[in-house]
Amino acid sequence: MADYDYDLFVIGAGSGGVRAARLTALDGKRVAVAEEFRVGGTCVIRGCVPKKFMVMASEVSHALQIAEGYGWSFDKAEFDWPRFLEAKDVEIARLSGIYAANLGKAGVELVHGRAILKDAHTVQIVGKDRTVTAEKILIATGGRPWKPEDLPGIEHAITSEEAFHLPELPKRILIAGGGYIAVEFAGIFAGLGVETTLIYRGPNILRGFDDDVRAHLAGEIEKRGIKVILGCQHQSIEKTETGLVNHLENGMKLETDVVMFATGRIPYVKDLGLETAGVALNDQGAITVDPYSKTTADNIWAIGDVTDRMNLTPVAIREAVAFHQTVYRDNPQHFDYEAVATAVFSQPPVGVVGLTEAEARRSCAKGVDVYVTRFRPMKYAFTGSDERVLMKLVVDADSQRVVGVHIVGPDSPEMIQLAAIAVKAGLTKAQWDATCAVHPTMAEELVTLKEKQSPATSAG
Repeated sequence: MADYDYDLFVIGAGSGGVRAARLTALDGKRVAVAEEFRVGGTCVIRGCVPKKFMVMASEVSHALQIAEGYGWSFDKAEFDWPRFLEAKDVEIARLSGIYAANLGKAGVELVHGRAILKDAHTVQIVGKDRTVTAEKILIATGGRPWKPEDLPGIEHAITSEEAFHLPELPKRILIAGGGYIAVEFAGIFAGLGVETTLIYRGPNILRGFDDDVRAHLAGEIEKRGIKVILGCQHQSIEKTETGLVNHLENGMKLETDVVMFATGRIPYVKDLGLETAGVALNDQGAITVDPYSKTTADNIWAIGDVTDRMNLTPVAIREAVAFHQTVYRDNPQHFDYEAVATAVFSQPPVGVVGLTEAEARRSCAKGVDVYVTRFRPMKYAFTGSDERVLMKLVVDADSQRVVGVHIVGPDSPEMIQLAAIAVKAGLTKAQWDATCAVHPTMAEELVTLKEKQSPATSAG
């Protein structure tokens, strides 16, 4: 066997890369991981974690409105954007430090720098005059925001990455996109008092989610003061003395202080040297892998968003564990992507697991039973708010297994984590019904739904 510098070299120190590196090093292997930015990757540095802090900060304004309905009174509340950014950045630095420290404790060498492939076993650290070899290589470089570079004036727009570090809070913002990032940031800025417009070229937000969820959330976020423009997109962006003028294809002109594009993310593979190492890309520009995360090169694997399979942090971590078990424990494993729960931290938030109604109608041979409820939560009883919760169960009519759960409303991300256990376990509607309700809660509706929705009234 050839003598290599490392048994495993990992490119990318995000959640997936770090987990794979640590597990392999703890097995006594020589492991290094290269990171060109900061340890922690998208989730910790410029994704889920700082975004959730921003969501929580922005929810306070709504909580104050509710509090008044319960008899509380306040002097004028003020939000200090620079103070929040400082506190957020301190916490992100702490979390990044923990990731780095855990790598060191496991015996992983952390290489600060951009790593590119020179061949199937050789990695160059750009700008460091250093080249190393490895028996096996794992690519975990994640994804990056995409925006239409051919759009006139696009240089004036930001992406989600810059949104975490705006020097000052704008008075007006337009967000282009209809996915979870666009919807989440729309809620964040609106909650912080920014005049917020969301524009999306499709017929409704959250493409790929259940149609009832999409329609319900679109209505609810407008109640929070977000202006939603559907079926339309930019024609150009013009910078003026007073702001940025958004010229839209429908002839509208909107002036804002900031334009943010949240129009998707793409695998981060640019100039990585994949071709020289024999690593192929698929038609979508993601690294091609088999079910065990192996690329078209015999000694190279890839996990996480760079493979564009299911772009969620917990999934990348599970793919890392499966990689380690397969390659270093002689225990072939691949992640099961069925019934993976996910949340959208919109305001109100969304929690889903399993099939949409439309997907279930296509896959369930004998049809589906659908149970839906919409109600005003008890929390808003004193406030006069007309915000409503949506809960939906999709059931295989033949087996009576609950194959999909969809929730829009307060605490839905917390509820869906537990609902996912039941869906993953294949429990039936009768078993859900046999579970005694916890009263008074919103979640009790999940085990008390009795009336089927007729197909004629279904949005799915």
